[in-house]
Amino acid sequence: MKKALTALAAGVPLVAAAVYLPTASADETRDTATATTAACAAPSVRAPAGTKVESVTAVRHAGGTIHGTGLLGGEVSGVPAFCQVTVTLTHPGEGDHAKVQTWLPLAQWNGRFQAIGGSAYSAGDNGVGLGTAVKNGYAVTTTDAGVGDVLDTSWVLDSKGKVAGTPLKNFASRSQHEAAVVGKAVVDHVYGKRAAYSYFTGCSTGGRQGYMEAQAYPDDYDGILADAPAVNWDEFEVATLWPQVVLNNEKTYPTDCELDAFTGAAVKACDKLDGVRDGLVNDPSRCDFDPRRLIGTKVVCAGEELTITAADAAVVRKIWDGPRTTSGRKLWSGVPVGADLKGLARSVTDTDGTVKGQPFQVPALWVQLFLKKDPSFDLTKVTYSEFTKLFQQSRAEYDHVIGTDDPDLSAFRKSGGKLLTWHGLDDEYIPTEGTVRYRKQVERKMGGPQRVDDFYRLFLAPGTSHCGLNGQDGSADGLAALADWVEQGKAPRTLPATLTNASGEQVERNLCAYPQVSRYKGSGDPSLATSFRCVPSRH
Repeated sequence: MKKALTALAAGVPLVAAAVYLPTASADETRDTATATTAACAAPSVRAPAGTKVESVTAVRHAGGTIHGTGLLGGEVSGVPAFCQVTVTLTHPGEGDHAKVQTWLPLAQWNGRFQAIGGSAYSAGDNGVGLGTAVKNGYAVTTTDAGVGDVLDTSWVLDSKGKVAGTPLKNFASRSQHEAAVVGKAVVDHVYGKRAAYSYFTGCSTGGRQGYMEAQAYPDDYDGILADAPAVNWDEFEVATLWPQVVLNNEKTYPTDCELDAFTGAAVKACDKLDGVRDGLVNDPSRCDFDPRRLIGTKVVCAGEELTITAADAAVVRKIWDGPRTTSGRKLWSGVPVGADLKGLARSVTDTDGTVKGQPFQVPALWVQLFLKKDPSFDLTKVTYSEFTKLFQQSRAEYDHVIGTDDPDLSAFRKSGGKLLTWHGLDDEYIPTEGTVRYRKQVERKMGGPQRVDDFYRLFLAPGTSHCGLNGQDGSADGLAALADWVEQGKAPRTLPATLTNASGEQVERNLCAYPQVSRYKGSGDPSLATSFRCVPSRH
């Protein structure tokens, strides 16, 4: 089962900054598994085009338990002995220093290469993903791109108060490609042969990096597992500040308990759309629950009875609907109806009793640093009209750099690459609709859904939060499914999943390849995947 990490920073859950850790339990049965005894010595590495190698080091590790660094933390145990090779790169004249780490199992290498993406504003893995990959027999690479931890944005503004172009370019695209080149070269040197297959894995920021690889560097990987991808970065990062803009402009701040009541009511109302009450909304596009139905409802929170007001319902309605201009033109999709509203619509009470919004740090930092170029900019003052200007500014300044929304994947298809994605339908930080929108754009560009299915498949996971962080995993083993597709030509029609429904019960489902959705057969145990089948969405 895939795992994801959570952490706390300044009292805010770092859910969007999660590392997605795929497993590969099926790998041991494949013919490419290789018993290997490797030497751990610093290899000679040829610098990728446009770079210079500053240093190469090699350290032998005994393995055991690996503790994750930085805010995400976490740990993985049972890691076998491995060789850690670190290559530091610079782009001459640009003053940057990017480290590429490659961990190589000293025995029982499975013959495969894996690269791992990052989280929030971190470009690479914190050690837990690397350890997990080594534990599963992979030689694995990640890069820090010369930037910092998940919320370390000290690199963004230069001494003149302008956005620093070199680290942004590294973070957006360049360093991932260079890590692929360096990592493969290290593998070749240490093992004396090339990896049989190469894969990229990541979720959130890592998912975006995977899509960037497919778009800009189509020959780097045989397969890319890119989940809950932060594509359309320049647009959705501003869009996810919208709930806070609504709270502050309406001067209405529903409590956490009231927000939960709205979500719970929506899930309950839309639960039966797939033919059975199973505690999951399998097709949220058909859910038209009106939050005004809760006006006057009593909610008990910390022993205090609260009454949901028309103002509360109006706020939630705007948040679900998503950002619009003052004239009503839709800018982006809103928070999914089944998602945790507290992720983006949380508020706090100051010591003087004043209630104000508490924005999620990732979009907050994007607006303050990349758009306003002012770390102290007061986000509570953003009006609806200024929000539209910020959205348009972000698109104009950054789409070409980090938008990651080029629908032309013809070179990736020609290279024989496979792209696999799952995205939680209850993602509270990256609206699923953005991924669906990108998939539709690819279909229009590349000849329709059937031709796209040949190399790119999307699976939507009911009841699943951002990167499966609330224990509601979207797939039992996405990496194994991807490897079967790449190595055996077995395209996944479904992905087996264990989900947690609204009652906290675990249920089995086979995630359906988009645009199909799961529908109850009319009989059978609703907790079993065999009681459901994939059918076209009725939306």
